[in-house]
Amino acid sequence: MGENATPEERPGSRRGKVPAAVVPLLGLVAVLVGFLIAYLNRDFTGWVAYAPLSNQPFSANGAAFVTQGTQLGLAVAVVGLLFLAFWAGYRFGRRAGAMSNPAQPT
Repeated sequence: MGENATPEERPGSRRGKVPAAVVPLLGLVAVLVGFLIAYLNRDFTGWVAYAPLSNQPFSANGAAFVTQGTQLGLAVAVVGLLFLAFWAGYRFGRRAGAMSNPAQPT
C-alpha cells in the first residue's frame, strides 16, 4: 500500500500489448480475403437430366456446386468473423468492467 492507503501502481509491460486498431483490422482483412477466395473459386455447372416417367426434361438452372476453394474461402471468412466477435466482446466487457469499477485503470 502506498500513501493514503492507495495501492501502488506498477508500470505495465508494453511488450505484450498490441495497438487497438490492429486486431479488428486483421479480422476484417480475414473476412474480406475469405469472401474474395470464395467468390473467385465458385463453379457454376449446368445440369440436365431426363425423367423417363414424365417424358419431360428437368433442368436445374443456376445450380452451383461448392468447390473446395469456396469452402476454404468461407472457412477463412468465418474465422475472421469469429475473431471480430471475440474482439468486440472483449472490448465491451472491458468497458463494462471499467464503468462498474472506476478506480481501476483500463
